[in-house]
Amino acid sequence: MAGYERIANIAEVPSGGRKPVVVDETPALLLRVGDDFYCIEDTCTHDGQAMTNGPVSRCEITCPRHGARFDIRTGAALCMPATEPIATFDVKIRDGEIYARPRNAE
Repeated sequence: MAGYERIANIAEVPSGGRKPVVVDETPALLLRVGDDFYCIEDTCTHDGQAMTNGPVSRCEITCPRHGARFDIRTGAALCMPATEPIATFDVKIRDGEIYARPRNAE
């Protein structure tokens, strides 16, 4: 698992839960939707607001400040005022532990 770093244990993030983490020195947010885990940069690209407390619906998170929405699977900006995507991280589960690394890391 080259480049992956441990960020949590599965038991720490219940379904529908979230946990602020750091991946490769970047503030990030680990999200659990059903049995799937996603990790995104915890900063809105519109104004730098942390999205830690933003509502999550299906696979979208909404910035609590101005309402920009992002796809947590791809990072794509889904509505104004954001026009740039957020960074996403690759996530792997091994032996009940959650690991992440920057997307496209080798």
